[in-house]
Amino acid sequence: MAVRQPRYSKEEYARRGDEIYESQVRPQVEEGNYGKIAAIDIETGDFEVDPSEIVACDRLEARRPDAQIWIVRIGSRYVRRFGGRSRRTM
Repeated sequence: MAVRQPRYSKEEYARRGDEIYESQVRPQVEEGNYGKIAAIDIETGDFEVDPSEIVACDRLEARRPDAQIWIVRIGSRYVRRFGGRSRRTM
């Protein structure tokens, strides 16, 4: 199995991924998919949505074997959160 290499700088990768998500993907997926993962090919704009990062990426790779994948958690600025979370007090 060949190892896939990134074809863009980190900055260009992020710029393309964010731009495609905001302009093409978000309007189609935001409603009813909060918290799920959108895996986006930054070259074609093709995407898959699933609660699992791995499943979303695998499905996208099945359609686009050479995909350059950017992942976004729908409705969040972050894919993952590290560290503790304080409890809300009411």
